[in-house]
Order: sequence, then C-alpha cells, then structure tokens
Amino acid sequence: MSFYCYSQRLLNPYRGIINCIRYRSAEAVTADGVHWDIYVSNESLLDEASRGQKTQVSDIRYGNWSAAAGLRRGPIFPSSEFRAMEDLGATVYEHLLKVHEEVPFHFTDTFELWLLDKESRPLVLIDSAPGSDEINLQQSLRWTPGLECRRTFVSSAAKALKLAATAGVVTDYLCAYINDCAGPEPVAQLFERTADGPAQGLAGINLDASLLERQLAAGDFPVNLLELQRHDAAHRQLLGDFIGWQAPWLLLLPTLAADVRGQYENFARLQAVKMAKQHKLYPEIINRPVLEAALVEVRLRDTLPEQHLEDVVLPPFYVELDAPADS
Repeated sequence: MSFYCYSQRLLNPYRGIINCIRYRSAEAVTADGVHWDIYVSNESLLDEASRGQKTQVSDIRYGNWSAAAGLRRGPIFPSSEFRAMEDLGATVYEHLLKVHEEVPFHFTDTFELWLLDKESRPLVLIDSAPGSDEINLQQSLRWTPGLECRRTFVSSAAKALKLAATAGVVTDYLCAYINDCAGPEPVAQLFERTADGPAQGLAGINLDASLLERQLAAGDFPVNLLELQRHDAAHRQLLGDFIGWQAPWLLLLPTLAADVRGQYENFARLQAVKMAKQHKLYPEIINRPVLEAALVEVRLRDTLPEQHLEDVVLPPFYVELDAPADS
C-alpha cells in the first residue's frame, strides 16, 4: 500500500503551504497542520481521462478531521461506485491518524515557474509543482500580492514614494511596480530545482530560445521568493516591508537561515492570529517566547466578547523589535 506525503507551496500570491497525504485517488490535505479535509475522486472516471476520453471528474468530500473534534463525515450516496470511493477515503483517514503529527512533510514541488526581470533573471516565483507537466504554461504572467495584502498591508516607504498611506493604494503600487520590473512583455521560465546543485532551465512563456537549457546557481533564486536587492532605496524599503508582512507564511519555508528565521519570527509576532494559525507547520522555531506570546495574545482575544480575530499590522520600521524586556 503506497502513500505519498508531501508539502507544496500556495502561489501567486504566496500564502503558505498545504500538506497532503495521497493514496490513489484519495487525499487528505491541511493548511494549518490541525484541520484536515479528506477528498476522493472516482477512479473509473480518472482511468477514462487517462485514456484520452473526455470526462468531468469532481472530488467528493469524505469528511474533515481534527484531533480535537474527531471525524465529521461528508454526505453519503448509496451506490456501488461510492462504496469503492468510501474504502479509499477510509484508507487515507486511517493513515492520517498515524502520521498527522509528522507534519510538515518534505516539499516535492521542485519544478518552479519564475517570472523573469528585464535582464532574464528570476524576479518572483509564480507557480510550482512536483512535476513539470503540472505547470500551466498558458497562464497569465501578472504577479499579484492578493486581496489580503490589499486589505492590511502598509509601508513606511509610502511617503518617499508619494503614496497615500493606505493598504489599497500601497498594494496597488507594489503590484504595478513588480510587474513593471518584468517589462512590457513579461517572460517566465520553468526550472527544475535541486537541493544542492544548479537549477536546470526548461521551457517557458514568451521565452527566448537562447535561455533554454541554461543552468543557474541556487544563489540566483531569491530565498524569499521575491527579488529584493536590485532596487533603489525607497523600493527596497517597500519590498522589505512586504516581506515583513509576509513573515507568518515565509516561516513555513525550510530554506531560511537561522538569523533570518529569528528576524521573521519578530515580524510575524505583529500578526499574532496568522502566526498562531501557521505555527504547527513551521519547520523550526528560533525564539520560542515570541511564538508563545503570539499564542497567548490569540487566546486572550478569544475571551473578549464580539472580538474579531484580525491583526492590525504596522511595518517593521515602526516597531522596536529589540527593546529590553522591562522597557
């Protein structure tokens, strides 16, 4: 019996990861390491699709599970096909009970589609998958920071950039700026990444043939999934604030150096709710008191009547992160 357990990034915008347990046409997925959804597809329809026959395949929810609440079953449809799907769902569920504490699983989305800058260098990651055939090479090449960013992100660079210091205005400018860095005719390239060696350049979108088969070193790819250095001071500040805002999700990445991870934990502490939702999938914790403070804050918010669990986010520029404990 073969189970496939893996992590994969959620991209464009980058908003964390999913952890998945897959067995044949059934899978259990979680975005927080606590709540799991179990889905099953009809294997006979999948077989037809693999033979080139046109068919529509939809997932059926077997149920959802957490250690606290147990299993809640989805709707039951009495039929011979559904009983076979039930068996697959039950198999994944039983394996979930054995391995749920082992998250985060290893990342397997080693094929990465990067939007390139005007000099054909990796600018921002817009898609990833375990296999090259799972990357859509017909997709839009417009990077987006997402609706949550437009709702809550502000930056200390707004004054220097002559922007109104509101989340929507700053986010719209950030989006336009990054896409402008890609040029009027954006280009993307697919790379196969390895843990230690160079990345192999593959196909792309609007890609010049001279870039096929090129190899890039690991250092050519931004560890934050967005290039931060090749900008003037005001835009570096804008992008730095954005990375600080993304910290609760960036901490999910296993590639951060210890000093960077510690810095991002301080940034993530400013968004206690988001940090609390993600922390079970963090591969490492550098400063555990920072995390514990965020968890305490969320528990205290839960005790307040009609309290909405929303973070009020200030950019790191406004926060004295290293103030003495008794100040």
